[in-house]
Amino acid sequence: MEEKVLIVDDEQSIVTLLQYNIEKSGFQTEVAYDGTEGLQKASTGEFDLIVLDLMLPGLEGTEVCKALRQKQIDTPILMLTAKDDEFDKVLGLELGADDYLTKPFSPKEVVARIKAILRRTKQRETATDQPYIKIAELLIYPQQYEATIDGKTLSFTRKEFELLHYLAKHKGKVLSRDQLLSAVWNYDFVGDTRIVDVHVSHLREKIEPDTKHPVYIKTIRGLGYKMEEPT
Repeated sequence: MEEKVLIVDDEQSIVTLLQYNIEKSGFQTEVAYDGTEGLQKASTGEFDLIVLDLMLPGLEGTEVCKALRQKQIDTPILMLTAKDDEFDKVLGLELGADDYLTKPFSPKEVVARIKAILRRTKQRETATDQPYIKIAELLIYPQQYEATIDGKTLSFTRKEFELLHYLAKHKGKVLSRDQLLSAVWNYDFVGDTRIVDVHVSHLREKIEPDTKHPVYIKTIRGLGYKMEEPT
């Protein structure tokens, strides 16, 4: 069965360009021309990937992205932005987008990004990880995208969970922010690693008994972060 891509963009010329090249590469497509329609269609969960413009009538792309992740809809999102603005890129990734492209872009690059995101998604789904990882009272279930601490189920965005899982898989190892950005977001974010710090802060709020004195995720000054077994 052909994989299905939802294109959410209000510029007809962009939609036509995207549709032609994405369908030419073997995908089915469907289109929404504003954020409200895009959210309605994306909420069905029937798409393999969403190409989502940042600036939309109705609901902005960031709001669509946020609403989908709050509904626990984990369809991969490639965000498009006309702004070469670092803040917008960080915000989009923080809200749960998997990657972004700045307009104007090459149609071939869009298709390449779509294929790369879908390939990573399939690799995660078919990974033969151990059924769970236990670190003190923290239990992480990679296949279910779930974790508990002291028997209580925790709630994460997809990227928060992937960051937690990656840190846990490399327990005891210092990981730089660039390493984490590359591993979890699969993107070299040109020196701006705030997205990692923001997500670590969110994780600490959920797993640490005292966020001011973390016992699971330690900051290694000047180097990065390390997951440890609390003593």
